[in-house]
Amino acid sequence: MQRQIKASVSTPLWAITLAAASIAAIGMGIRQVMGLYYVPVSDALGLGRESFALAIAIANLVWGISAPVTGAVSDKYGTGIVVVFGALTTIAGLLLMYAAQSEIDLYLAGVFLGFGVAGAGVNAVVGAVGRAAAPEERSAAIAWIGMGAGIGFLVALPYAHLLMTEFGWQTSLLLLASTASLILLLAWPVSGRPEQLSGHAASQSLWAAVSEAAKHPSFWLLNAGFFVCGFHVIFYATHLPAYVADQGLGAEVGVWGLMAVGLGNLAGTYLAGQWGRYYSKRIGLTLIYSLRSLVFLGFLLLPITPATVIFLSGALGILWLSTVPLTSSLVATFFGAKWMTMLYGIVFFSHQLGSFLGAWMGGAIYDRLQSYDAMWWICVVLGVVASILHWPIVEQPVARPVTEAAR
Repeated sequence: MQRQIKASVSTPLWAITLAAASIAAIGMGIRQVMGLYYVPVSDALGLGRESFALAIAIANLVWGISAPVTGAVSDKYGTGIVVVFGALTTIAGLLLMYAAQSEIDLYLAGVFLGFGVAGAGVNAVVGAVGRAAAPEERSAAIAWIGMGAGIGFLVALPYAHLLMTEFGWQTSLLLLASTASLILLLAWPVSGRPEQLSGHAASQSLWAAVSEAAKHPSFWLLNAGFFVCGFHVIFYATHLPAYVADQGLGAEVGVWGLMAVGLGNLAGTYLAGQWGRYYSKRIGLTLIYSLRSLVFLGFLLLPITPATVIFLSGALGILWLSTVPLTSSLVATFFGAKWMTMLYGIVFFSHQLGSFLGAWMGGAIYDRLQSYDAMWWICVVLGVVASILHWPIVEQPVARPVTEAAR
């Protein structure tokens, strides 16, 4: 069995993991609070909900398109350069939203915010940790990135809400841009050119890795399942504040609900990482998507009160980023760690196609039906489909020819 050489001999795993988790906390935290700006920005610019929803959808689509590219750069040249790019484009996107006067301005802000989270989100840093960790510890180590993103989510929501309350939504965007600049300081521990592997992986080119993945059925099942994950989480994060307002509940209930997601995510991501160490990752993913369907069904069958929103949000939080350590570790299980970030980026592109549809369809369906009920039903059905898709995944390394050097 090939042994992974650490990405940096001078930087210990704990430091790489801490820096990666902190980057994800800031980058993903800023991404998650965009739902708080949904109503105030739409009202201030005199636009319907679909316009802001489309801007968020564009951000998620750009994020997905960029993820394989930033992943390839990370795998070949190191994660630090990608993180710096993510920080600078996040700042640019927030400044563009601050100065927005029209739909086009919002869409352009969405483009830059998409580039930003592609360079400073979970997908950008999983390779740095995955390469540094031993295979048997990989899912647990990557889980800490998800937990970092969950802490960022948890802190960013009250932080952004406080800034909006005290200074207004426009000034709060300037302060968030200042916060994003902290990512630049965290790029160093994850920087440095990755070390090469021995054996077959050492000579495998990027295009050979893509070709190998394209012929692997389990890889495509993983892509299809992660599409559903993106649809679920972005619809919920973007539209929950508006949904609870439509139910006659205070704006703070939406914040509490999203904070409950963040709290639940801490436990869920940790448990998923530990599950991946001892049990089948595909079975874990099957359970996660099945349980998500039950949570979404709750929004259709239960009375909507503050307690219900917080309870269901906490339950969904346990199932939130718990998909990340299992999904990304399956990519490494299939193909090894050399091109892990790039190949996970392809899977993540599928996630972001789902995110685009989840964000945009939520606004489009609401504008036409004045209700989110149809979206809850779509989420239920997609969860069932995803659970079925993960069941036949073959959780083994791809078969490769044995070279003379390997012999």
